[in-house]
Amino acid sequence: MITILPLAAGAAIYGFAFGLLAAQVGFPWWGVALMSSLVHAGSSQIVAVEQFAASPAVIGAALASAALNLRYIGIVASLSDILDGLPLRFKLLAIHITGDENWALTMSERAKNPTIGAPFLIGSGIVMISVWTLSTSFGAIVGSNLPNLEEFGLGFAFTAAFIAWQEGYGVGIPDCFLG
Repeated sequence: MITILPLAAGAAIYGFAFGLLAAQVGFPWWGVALMSSLVHAGSSQIVAVEQFAASPAVIGAALASAALNLRYIGIVASLSDILDGLPLRFKLLAIHITGDENWALTMSERAKNPTIGAPFLIGSGIVMISVWTLSTSFGAIVGSNLPNLEEFGLGFAFTAAFIAWQEGYGVGIPDCFLG
């Protein structure tokens, strides 16, 4: 699990920023924590928060979030060999905690050593979802105690950081989600 720590550190910084700005648009820390543990998809969470900040349109937020996560169909399909033979509850757990980082790391390690499998995927996934949930929650707690960043002209910062982070991972964002 040590190999996931650099990726977890990056996700912690990004998660903190997400929590901070989610609190700035009115999300309570516990709502951010609940969303992070149940949804566990940063890009979907960002779109949902931005959609809810603009309007309470739940369906629009859900559709935009779902569109961003269509890549998980391929990711989950690529896990069939790794998850083969596991009980259903462990397959569902593995699918839930699989994110871009631990999936890519698992596939990379598996290419070097074919014995790498479900324990690595699940262990690294537990690390990632724990770090993500804690960092987003902490960011929301801090964010709820800060003055409104919009007053300082910093409202754009989160969207800019999100775009830079996504582009750094090679995950392009369709223009329809950015404005």
